[in-house]
Amino acid sequence: QLQLVESGGGLVQPGGSLRLSCAVSGFTLDNYAIGWFRQAPGKGFEWVCGVYMNGSAYCEDSVKGRFTISRDNAKNTVYLEMDSLKPEDTGVYHCATGKRPSWSNPFGYAMDYWGKGTLVTVSS
Repeated sequence: QLQLVESGGGLVQPGGSLRLSCAVSGFTLDNYAIGWFRQAPGKGFEWVCGVYMNGSAYCEDSVKGRFTISRDNAKNTVYLEMDSLKPEDTGVYHCATGKRPSWSNPFGYAMDYWGKGTLVTVSS
C-alpha cells in the first residue's frame, strides 16, 4: 500500500525558509514521479515542483529560484526546500505520486496517491 506523509509546515515570516519532508512507503521513489502541490485558502490545487523517475526536477515559474525539490532514495523521502517565502506561498502543501502519463497537470503524470498535507503560513 502506497503511503505519503508530509511534515515540516508551520508559521514563518516573509523572507523566511522552511523545509518540508514527504516520507513515503510501499513503493520505490525512482519508479514513480513525485510532486509537491499546494492549495491556498479558497483556491484549487496548484502544482509547485516535481521530480521524475530519472531524477530530473522542475518547479513552476512563480517559485523557480526560491524552491528546490530533492529526493533521498535511501531514506524514502522527498524534500521541498522553500526560501524567500512570500505571503502568497501560504497554503496546505501535499506530496503526491503516480506513474501514468497525463495532461491533468503541468507535471505530466496523474497523481494517484496523495498525502494529507502540511500547512504553511507566511505572515508577519
